[in-house]
Amino acid sequence: MIVLIGYMGSGKSSVAQYLNSNYSLSYCDLDDYIENEEQKSISEIFEQKGEIYFRKIENLYLKELLTQNRYQILSLGGGTPCYANNSDLLKKFEVDSVYLKVDLDMLTYRLFQNKQDRPLICNVESESQLKDFIRKHLFEREFYYRQARYIINVTEMQIGEIAKSILNKVSSE
Repeated sequence: MIVLIGYMGSGKSSVAQYLNSNYSLSYCDLDDYIENEEQKSISEIFEQKGEIYFRKIENLYLKELLTQNRYQILSLGGGTPCYANNSDLLKKFEVDSVYLKVDLDMLTYRLFQNKQDRPLICNVESESQLKDFIRKHLFEREFYYRQARYIINVTEMQIGEIAKSILNKVSSE
């Protein structure tokens, strides 16, 4: 199983969908799976039950998906590897984890365009504030992201190039 990790806005969901459409690889987006199981959007879960509850169920559903092993591609939420024992779970299940690394400026640009859809940044008022928020988060999360089996800097890459790069890396072993 290929597991895509990285900060929100790094393209994990888009790459997973592309791999599904162009290479017929089955995929699951963890956030979509959670929304389906909980019958609420991620934003509603955060709003109604808080981040601690969300991180608990995120861990529960991650274990479920890894155990089932029904999908070839699994796209995680940006914070997933950083909470509970999720990073250890990825190692335990020996998945091909891939960190989609994107530079700060590109993340800021992408996320500011659709911040209303993201509970952690929906109230950020300026690109400058968002950049500071992302910088702090990346500093805290980079340790977990760097535990991925593969790291690909995708800042300047198109989605097709990212997909090919991932498949080349995981098939070369």
